[in-house]
Amino acid sequence: MPLNATIAAATMRSVAWAGQVNNVSVIDVPVPTIINQTDAIVRITSSAICGSDMHFYHGYTGADNIPWGLGHEAVGYVESVGSSVSSLTVGEYVIIPDNAHDGHYGQEHPLSFGSGNENYGGLQDTDITNQAEYARVPFADMSLIPIPYDNQTGNFTKEMDYLMVSDVFTTGWHALTYSGFEPGDSIAVFGAGPVGLLAAYSALLRGASRVYSVDQVPDRLRLAESIGAIPIMFNASDPVEQILAQEPNGVTRALDCVGFESVNATGARADGLVPRQLMNVAAQQGGIAIAGVYTGGQNSTRGAPNAGTVPATVPISVFELWSKALTVGSGIVLPLEHAHSLVDIVANERASPSFVVSSVIDIEQAPEYYRRYSEHLEHKVVIRFP
Repeated sequence: MPLNATIAAATMRSVAWAGQVNNVSVIDVPVPTIINQTDAIVRITSSAICGSDMHFYHGYTGADNIPWGLGHEAVGYVESVGSSVSSLTVGEYVIIPDNAHDGHYGQEHPLSFGSGNENYGGLQDTDITNQAEYARVPFADMSLIPIPYDNQTGNFTKEMDYLMVSDVFTTGWHALTYSGFEPGDSIAVFGAGPVGLLAAYSALLRGASRVYSVDQVPDRLRLAESIGAIPIMFNASDPVEQILAQEPNGVTRALDCVGFESVNATGARADGLVPRQLMNVAAQQGGIAIAGVYTGGQNSTRGAPNAGTVPATVPISVFELWSKALTVGSGIVLPLEHAHSLVDIVANERASPSFVVSSVIDIEQAPEYYRRYSEHLEHKVVIRFP
């Protein structure tokens, strides 16, 4: 019997943000149903809290249509499909990427899960969220990423590896690509959250000569060191000076895996700090990549009360960029363009990106673990559903 006929009137638990800074709730919302015949309903088994969720949590991003459901990384099983879905079957094991296909891929704004934007993510459209028991996935044939059948073994570690492909592993991997990386390059990764750690991990997997991981959270740097990166603690002295002491000519590639919430050595937000550091630490004719989120400046709303404090522009030295002949790569990473190769290396046990996971929780624990993540007490949190 199709899902629509059995649970159309049912509710599910979902993590939601209602406009209160540093606070989320777990509430009952309707279970999603198929709206368009290109949709699929996925029963989620694992979801994750992302650093991007922190931008909503801190009140910097989001729209006026509060409350909205959070979450844009998930793995689960196809529960039902619309009549126009041809490549997926009920029961198939799949990754839900952070950005689904919107039917016209390549446009400026893909269809984002848990985004809190005007069109998707509000609880008037509760199905476009992934920190919940079910999700509706639009354009399912083009959006969902199948997981190899051989790995449907109940191995939760492997499921967590695939879950990282939904966003953070893919983003880290392609941040490296944006920089112009080639095997043998030296790399500096600013930020040792999940994306930064997985960018460093990707660099090591792909043959970097040396990888420096910059952060001010000791536990993050210990994790970076455990995979072979060189830890750089920046609250003691300038990280650029520390790296240049070991790389007098600069590193070949430098990556911003922080974004607009970067902080200085005292922990205060420092707008544009990391892009400037990238240029300072990069070698002549090197490459830099900006994978962290930058908002471009927004007006404060009840859905983003702190948005107005983020500037639309930050100062950088174009002269330095030009005189060092640096190349720049940046932009949103779309897992659908890249994730299948990462699924393959996970399936073939050449990568295990779930090393970044620090806690696995029940959805009812989400408010506490959002707080812990915000306070840098967690690396990566996975919500596990029965």
